[in-house]
Amino acid sequence: MHVRGRAGRFLRARWRVLVRLGAWSVLEAGQTFVVGYALARALDTGFLAGNARTGLLWLGAAGLAVCAAAYGTGRVYGVVAALVEPVRDRLVRAVVARGVREADAGALSGLTQQVEIARDTLAGVVMVTRSFLFTAVGALIGLCSLAPLLLAVVVPPLLAGVALFAATLRALARRQEAFLAADEALAQELGAVVPALRDVTASGAEERVADTVGERIEAELRTARALARLGTARVAALAVGGELPAVLLLVTAPWLLRHGVTPGALVGALAYVTQSLLPALNNLVHGLGTSGSRLTVVLRRLTVRRPEGPETATPLPSASEVPSGARTTEREPGRRPQPSPALSLAGVTFAYGPAGEPVLDDFDLTLPEGGHLAVVGPSGIGKSTLTGLVAGLLTPVRGSVRSYGRPVRPPEAAAPRATVLIPQEAYVHTGTLAENLALLRDRPVPEGELLAAADAVGLTPLLEKLGGPGATVAPAELSAGERQLIALTRAYLCTAPLALLDEATCHLDPQAEARAERAFAARPGGTLIVVAHRISSARRAARILVMDGARTTCGTHAELLRASALYRDLAGAWTARPAPVPR
Repeated sequence: MHVRGRAGRFLRARWRVLVRLGAWSVLEAGQTFVVGYALARALDTGFLAGNARTGLLWLGAAGLAVCAAAYGTGRVYGVVAALVEPVRDRLVRAVVARGVREADAGALSGLTQQVEIARDTLAGVVMVTRSFLFTAVGALIGLCSLAPLLLAVVVPPLLAGVALFAATLRALARRQEAFLAADEALAQELGAVVPALRDVTASGAEERVADTVGERIEAELRTARALARLGTARVAALAVGGELPAVLLLVTAPWLLRHGVTPGALVGALAYVTQSLLPALNNLVHGLGTSGSRLTVVLRRLTVRRPEGPETATPLPSASEVPSGARTTEREPGRRPQPSPALSLAGVTFAYGPAGEPVLDDFDLTLPEGGHLAVVGPSGIGKSTLTGLVAGLLTPVRGSVRSYGRPVRPPEAAAPRATVLIPQEAYVHTGTLAENLALLRDRPVPEGELLAAADAVGLTPLLEKLGGPGATVAPAELSAGERQLIALTRAYLCTAPLALLDEATCHLDPQAEARAERAFAARPGGTLIVVAHRISSARRAARILVMDGARTTCGTHAELLRASALYRDLAGAWTARPAPVPR
């Protein structure tokens, strides 16, 4: 009712456009009346009466009517655009406003796809509905003018076919909405799985993910089959309303001729049914049956506020809800607490957009100098958001982020660099290897220091393969793992004491990953945070932060196996399965 009410108000406000549409539609549909009537007169008063000239004149009149209708059709398209484009503009404004105010995750899809679907389908619905109404009226007036008795043969099956089709529209809309919902659910599932394929493979969760995606595919297949089954009702409506009248005219032809219907009138009636009513009904059934139900669903989704659904990122708990392990100072055994920790997050809240759901909510964390922390959790839970806040790439809504006692500032701020972030996609530019490695240093790096860093991180084999520090690097010729090794060595040479590895070793084998992480952990005074994608990487850390929404916790590997169900699942899935025994 909400959508229908808005549609009624919209149409009442544009009554002048509707009048113009009706006027041009009358001109377009005029050929429907003229063609059948002219054909009947051409036979009765012309060719069958031996007067060929009169017959040709009537056929000429029919040709002129076709030309006039073509002109009317061209004008109709312009008026339909004047009716449809304001609808599109309103929908765009509504979608953009909702996306800004409510941080609606579906706003982009609504703007780029659903609004265009609404515009195109609305234009199609207006065209086919208008065409059927005016064509049917023209044909029925023509039948009545030829012989009122013809209406008794044509009208009952026509009305029955239209009624049968109308009876399926509500069920068709429901099944269309179910299909679109299943399709969106599948797209959302794939959108979450595809970026996390590396995590899925690393954790050995292929079968579980395949089962979940398979369930979504089966659900969409069931809704598609249910939608297709309604196609039989559309075929039946078309057969009853469009094809049965022609059959009845032929069957009752002797009776009609005996009751005063002329041969020309009978031929004209067949022309009305086969050339006008049947095509118009066919367009209505297929156009309104498919596009109309889709339009109803899309408009309801775009204009009616949808209920709150599950968020893409689970908010972290407040400070009072975080287990004590996540709020105490992280320290390695044997180390004394430092007066100024390497990292301190106090009451940090962050959300993407003013009305967005918080990804971090009143989050506290303290990490001492020289600490080694691994961060684990499902994709989308906020691991990269946390590293972005620590690196100064993101600004919290509330709370403070401090590094070595000083507030974290954006990377472009004129302040000593305290943090270096190595992202998953490593950046390597065209130039010498030495230039790439010294990118984060103010001055050239002595070759001895550069070679020592390369040896510590594990870059030496690649350095020798390329031809030494002075060799020219072509980024496109390097593998993803080789680019990561260069980025890791560059960060190792950086003077920033806090290193953030945001899945920066995901393209390395486990041995190379272990060597690089141990090198960072062993840097004098260095502090390391690793977003881990392997259980081996997490177990190398002194403490592990498990991001799990309201159940976020922090502790050692053994503590988390007892305290965190998510960590137990991750550790179990990460555990390497034994290789199959060769047969």
